[in-house]
Amino acid sequence: MSRWTIALLGACLLTATAEARDTAHTWIASWGSSQMIADGDNALPADRARAITLRQVIRISAGGTRIRVRLSNAFGTRPLVIGAGHVARSVAPATSQIAGGMRLTFSGRADAVIPAGAELYSDPVALPVAAGADLAISLYLPEAAAPQTGHPGARAISYTLAGDHVADADMTGAAQTAHWYALADLEVLGPATAATIVAIGDSITDGYGVKPNRNTRWTDVLAERLRQAPPSRGIGVVNAGIGGNRILLDGLGPNLMARFDRDVIARSGVRWAILLEGVNDLGVLTREAPATPAAHAALVTQITAGYTELVARAHAHGIKVIGATIMPFGGNDYYHPGPATEADRQAVNAFVRTSGVFDAVIDFDRVMRDPAQLTRLDPAVDSGDHLHPSEAGYRRMGEAVPLALFRSPPRTKRDASAHTASARPRRR
Repeated sequence: MSRWTIALLGACLLTATAEARDTAHTWIASWGSSQMIADGDNALPADRARAITLRQVIRISAGGTRIRVRLSNAFGTRPLVIGAGHVARSVAPATSQIAGGMRLTFSGRADAVIPAGAELYSDPVALPVAAGADLAISLYLPEAAAPQTGHPGARAISYTLAGDHVADADMTGAAQTAHWYALADLEVLGPATAATIVAIGDSITDGYGVKPNRNTRWTDVLAERLRQAPPSRGIGVVNAGIGGNRILLDGLGPNLMARFDRDVIARSGVRWAILLEGVNDLGVLTREAPATPAAHAALVTQITAGYTELVARAHAHGIKVIGATIMPFGGNDYYHPGPATEADRQAVNAFVRTSGVFDAVIDFDRVMRDPAQLTRLDPAVDSGDHLHPSEAGYRRMGEAVPLALFRSPPRTKRDASAHTASARPRRR
């Protein structure tokens, strides 16, 4: 055996030993978004799709001693070249200004190529970050892939400027866009007890109506509450909402059944998922014309079967799934739901509450409905379209999530008792 081979084996053994010894830390997703095709108005304009710097500002949930970034070309049909990358603290979310920071590398290189349909981690960066910190990730893209991969519902301003400016303290003259591109996750290295919650759903989880840079989605409120309580300070929250999303059929973005593995299971450190989705499935059924009783019954069956399948997938990976009831949308002009659609909603919610499929239940329906008209949102939390909550409504939702759901130690068996918002044990 050559001295070179012996040295290489020795280096590998030293690395493996060091990694095996570090049992006191774990990688978790502290921020993330759901990826989809960014086309039409959601795509970068043609004059900003080549040789540009893209600076994207995010607010992480949990803190850690090191960070790494996951980039995505999940929906691209040709390789995406990353010419350079940089991460820094954002001076203020509503500006492109940064303070300090470090260059990103990929397998030791300053540049990288992400194959079509693939995703890629940066190397870890020794940049300690506090829970709730605002970070700016800057990427130099020699040419954006086509179609582009991203998330249109950023509720945050991103900045683009011609040329390589990833380390510039301020991108003076940059154009603004309210979308994210190619950025899937920001992970932190936290204590061994750290873990992540993924909230997966539609526009209500995505934060429809929230103004850019305000960070007032219900998931933001939940993350704020978690970091204020010492027992849950190491828990990250990822918002995996997509506006218009459905469980069964594609709409704006891939259907929930298709994206669940990538958006929940594949993320680092996920221990819980909160599933709030189904209102678009219910509304679309009768949006254009009435449906037969058989079609209504079939839809309810398909939605509840979808829930069951998703929970089984999560359980196979040790992830608990918390079901959330669908909130009322009576009076909404887009879906104009009638008695049959309301009956469907009630049937789905009854399944969520009583089937025992979910490990726990958050009863958003009970929290958000109008006590005087149970088929409508409470006017105090209605944005005005009778479907989406107002900013006050998102706060009420975030405050309704019991933090006790996330204080139990990690389990390897699915036989543990679960909690609900009303402390009802899971039916066996």
